Amino acid sequence: MDVFEISQIIDEQARGGQSYHEFLRSNDLSVGLYCLPAGATDPQNPHTEDEVYYMIQGKGVVAIDGQDRPVKEGSTIFVGQGVEHRFHSITEALTILVVFAPPRRSQAV
Repeated sequence: MDVFEISQIIDEQARGGQSYHEFLRSNDLSVGLYCLPAGATDPQNPHTEDEVYYMIQGKGVVAIDGQDRPVKEGSTIFVGQGVEHRFHSITEALTILVVFAPPRRSQAV
């Protein structure tokens, strides 16, 4: 069993200097923290795995397969593998918990 504290994960992500910080990986899933500052451009491309986003903090809009939806703290988003998606119109920095199943990039060719 592992227990994680979100404050420590946020600190690790900030120290790493990357927008995405994976902190858990098993055979069946991976979990990371994705952070985008206000006004940022989200560079994502469709993933080869299903994913769930949980908005820890921030405000913006997510475009999924051509449809825009506002997101804020507490929003939970499912994106199926191969579906085009990205965050935009970020008015407050986004801190997002991301779960990939199976693990991120494990299905990439």
